[in-house]
Amino acid sequence: MLVIDDEPSIRKLAERELVSERRLITTASSASEALSLIEQQDFDVIILDIRLPDADGMDLLVRFRETLPDVEVVIITGYGTIESAIAAMKVGAYDYITKPFQLEHLELIVEKAYERVSLKRENRILSRALVEAPIPRLVGTSRGIQQVMEMIRKVATWDVPVLITGESGTGKDVVARTIHALSKRSEKPLIVKNCGEIQKDLIRSELFGHVKGAFTGADQTREGLLGIADRGTLFLDEIGELPEDVQAALLRFLENRCYRRVGDPHERRADVRLIFATHRDLKKEVEAGRFHEALYYRINVFHIHIPPLRERREDIPLLVEHFLTRLSPPGTRYRITDDVLGYLINYNWPGNVRELRNVIERAIILAENELLTPKTLPMEITSGQPASHLPMSSLKLSEMEKYLIQKALSIHRGNKRKAAQSLGISRKTLYRKMKTYGLLKREGSITTVS
Repeated sequence: MLVIDDEPSIRKLAERELVSERRLITTASSASEALSLIEQQDFDVIILDIRLPDADGMDLLVRFRETLPDVEVVIITGYGTIESAIAAMKVGAYDYITKPFQLEHLELIVEKAYERVSLKRENRILSRALVEAPIPRLVGTSRGIQQVMEMIRKVATWDVPVLITGESGTGKDVVARTIHALSKRSEKPLIVKNCGEIQKDLIRSELFGHVKGAFTGADQTREGLLGIADRGTLFLDEIGELPEDVQAALLRFLENRCYRRVGDPHERRADVRLIFATHRDLKKEVEAGRFHEALYYRINVFHIHIPPLRERREDIPLLVEHFLTRLSPPGTRYRITDDVLGYLINYNWPGNVRELRNVIERAIILAENELLTPKTLPMEITSGQPASHLPMSSLKLSEMEKYLIQKALSIHRGNKRKAAQSLGISRKTLYRKMKTYGLLKREGSITTVS
């Protein structure tokens, strides 16, 4: 909050009585000092004496509204200038208070003004579809996905940049949202933006914001993603699509937390945790001269790689069950046949988890009697052979997994190493699952199926 008044007693009162754990107070004794401050940082609420020695309060109000689109301004006025205060409210002031005033009255007005600022920001974030409310969930028991989960738990509370890599559809956005949900910033905004979806000539403005008149069509000052994400997290997907000049500007922000809006000569500061993702090999992009080398090393402080679905096939039954639960219409419970699971496990999934989700959703729409059969699957999936021949009935998830393990052990005559390889899991994971399903009755005795 910024308090602008040429009376030292008013400024000292504000610094002493209005400060709190979530309210920082900055004061200015003149218009010139105030203008310098708002060019350097954002304020939620400004308390403005309408009569200052070096400027007219009405002119200042207009400047504040142009520079800080979300700010709410409370006018302080003497008895003889109430008409001016009312006029100021007509051009955008939130409220006014007359001298002498009760501190409790001023605090009440400030709190209501702050509530309006918060509401405006939340509405803008929602309208731009940059925030999704549900806390994400990673699904899987494979070694690869468990390693990803462990890395998330370790880095979430550290305020460092994170680079997430993996093929399209592997769930990079889920990892980013999980990191934010487990971080100290979880109650602040998570802003999500795919750099590949922004027009090249608008990326700088989208990221850093712009001032009124900065370019043709800039009819008002607009906050960029960094400003909107202040005190929260900004997730930039497909970071490899950023133009080189924007890469350099982003590097400067990472180094000193300062940035400039397009058309603004003044630097601004923002407290933002940055998470990046890409399906590209950024090291090769650096070698090819398409990605800024210094930026690569700056964003690669903590690297999380998500394995493709074809390398963690043991997670497919769990993912299928997860999507059946999420995508089934209310009051229904869709199931799958043994052959369907076999086809799904055998398929290579070039689109990864996203493709699997789409296939399950399509199959639910086509299913009859709430049962997914091979007829409900796309031809490219059923053109191959199922991973195994399961008994011709619908099974529970645990039964499916148990049967596949038994069948693999039977095929490989109890050789756990070969059985684990055929299932795409480690021997340790196989042993744990065998123990869970009671397949280790006694040393040297393994229950199998023919």
